[in-house]
Amino acid sequence: MLTMSTKPATIFFSVGEPSGDLHGANLIAMLRQQRPGLRAVGFGGPRMQAAGLDLLADLTELAVMWFAQAVANLGTFRRLLQQADEYFRRERPDAVVLIDYPGFNWWIARRAKRHGIPVFYYGAPQMWAWGAWRIRKMRRLIDHVLCKLPFEAQWYREHGCAAVYVGHPYFDQLTRQVVDRPFLMRHAVGADQRVVGILPGSRTQEVRTNLPAFIRAADRIAARVPGIRFAVASFNDKQADLARAQLAGTRLPIEVFVNHTAEVIQLSDCCLACSGSVSLELMYYAKPSVIHYWVHRPMYFLAKHFLLRCKYMTLVNLLACEDRFDLTYAPYDPRHPGAEQVPFPEYPTCRDKSAQLADHVIHWLRTPAEYRRRVDQLVELRARFCKPGATRRAAEYILRQLEMPPIQGNSKRAA
Repeated sequence: MLTMSTKPATIFFSVGEPSGDLHGANLIAMLRQQRPGLRAVGFGGPRMQAAGLDLLADLTELAVMWFAQAVANLGTFRRLLQQADEYFRRERPDAVVLIDYPGFNWWIARRAKRHGIPVFYYGAPQMWAWGAWRIRKMRRLIDHVLCKLPFEAQWYREHGCAAVYVGHPYFDQLTRQVVDRPFLMRHAVGADQRVVGILPGSRTQEVRTNLPAFIRAADRIAARVPGIRFAVASFNDKQADLARAQLAGTRLPIEVFVNHTAEVIQLSDCCLACSGSVSLELMYYAKPSVIHYWVHRPMYFLAKHFLLRCKYMTLVNLLACEDRFDLTYAPYDPRHPGAEQVPFPEYPTCRDKSAQLADHVIHWLRTPAEYRRRVDQLVELRARFCKPGATRRAAEYILRQLEMPPIQGNSKRAA
């Protein structure tokens, strides 16, 4: 096994989500800061490539959800898997680091283990939330689970995995984020105007399925709140064009912006958002928000009755509650006991929930005391959980494990 002082290490990455590309880029930069000769190679996205990844394929272009989309890209995934397998056999990297994207990354882990290469999962699948039966796969294929949420590591250790809590890397990004001040000045509104941000997701499919409900909700809000404006934050130009096409024919006071999510959030009084890590950014900026996630009816039925194993889908809501695995009142319903204490009302749904989305926003904008209570709640949560340093801790852990000699008779390393 390699000792880090003898020659530079090579780490293979497999990352398929835009958010994972961001976290992977920061991790590569930190690893190379601590070990300047370290080589990073594999699948990722443009941010990771800019950070020094020898990019074999841009996997973020294949960010897909659900079975049908995966099947449609099956040939491409097979070619990428074969490419990784050949690289493992020919180059034998010192470690494989997986970030999110469990469908494809399980296969990468299998190939790595076949070649005796240690596997780290940074941002592991949320098995505690759904699909807990996959824990056997995690124990068999993953040597080290690097957890983002404080309760995850204990859950994984209780289920026989070598797990460590490093923190959520999104907070590293947020605490050093530099916003576009001229943009904020150009789009600032007067004291008699209000702004609602619309965050339809970072994947094109999410924009297609969630934005229509947000537009209908915006129409309801505009009818009842004078002086309202709306701002759509698009991840890229393609999604911005899709948003503009969906907005064609509406008379709403609504603008679409590309690559200005943080600025749109800061300009907004409150937001309509697709479920995802953006909820952490909404908590960081203390913006009252309502979360929406539309799925097809069969998937909604499966998730609700067979897959869901935690109370909420939104990360901030899970951080805020102590009874996250009590499904007595789940999913979220504003009529349930204690619903007013949920930071972000959330609606995973297969139906039109635009009226409910609008009602929350209208209530906040027309009830200053309730709006202030929501802001204060988010400020308190930010103080408790927004702790930077996850990227540094993850890099140090990975490097430390690579420096340790293998334990005889055990393929796993001590955590």
